[in-house]
Amino acid sequence: MIDTHCHLTHARFVADVSEVVARARASGVEGCLTIGTGIADALAAHDLARSHPGFLRAAAGLDPFSSHAAGDGFDAAFESLAALHREGEFAAVGEIGLDYHYDLDPRPVQAERLERQLELARALDRPVVIHVRDAHEDMAAILAGHPGSRGVIHSFTGGVLEAERYLGLGWHLGFGGVVTFKNAEGVRAAARVVPRERLLLETDAPYLAPVPHRGERCEPAHVALTLAALAHARGEAFRDLEAATTANARGLFGWPP
Repeated sequence: MIDTHCHLTHARFVADVSEVVARARASGVEGCLTIGTGIADALAAHDLARSHPGFLRAAAGLDPFSSHAAGDGFDAAFESLAALHREGEFAAVGEIGLDYHYDLDPRPVQAERLERQLELARALDRPVVIHVRDAHEDMAAILAGHPGSRGVIHSFTGGVLEAERYLGLGWHLGFGGVVTFKNAEGVRAAARVVPRERLLLETDAPYLAPVPHRGERCEPAHVALTLAALAHARGEAFRDLEAATTANARGLFGWPP
């Protein structure tokens, strides 16, 4: 298994990140993509990944929250991000996206900042990790306008219609602990329509821990619970789906065997 989205630089992991990594390895996880949101976090993610070579990889992006925090300094932050990607060993640009739940910045501003980072990823030939909340229609329209982009819609919580639209644009879908929640039948229905070669696993740790750990700190080791729920929902064998999602993660993010 590969956890394609976690935040191991989060404050909730400061005291025991090495133990968290050890538990992930012991549970059968072969790798984790830790996400750097903002420049300082990207640097921390890069350093953490270098301390666990072959197991951890890092991504870096200006998500809606770090973009908002940058304020008038976004242009400088974007230039710093571009420099990091040109100089560092980052596996993906992200997470980046649209968040209409909080609407921290005007929607046209969010769109423009997303598109600049999509263009950066295409210039670098890097995959993208997309954050989208309450904004599927606008996100799909933007991605349709960037046909050279590729990557994953992370922590997918839409329904069948949203899933099919992203799939039609060539994107992968990442599923996390939400797929185990009792009230998430719509997400499980979406998971059933995803071709096996477009499916990815994630935890979004420390957020969205799967049942029976809901409400607790999520860890990459919990990704097996999400895989089990996905395999059950899709009527597939655990080991078959494990092999497929691992191969998908390696292919998309260039993970070495």
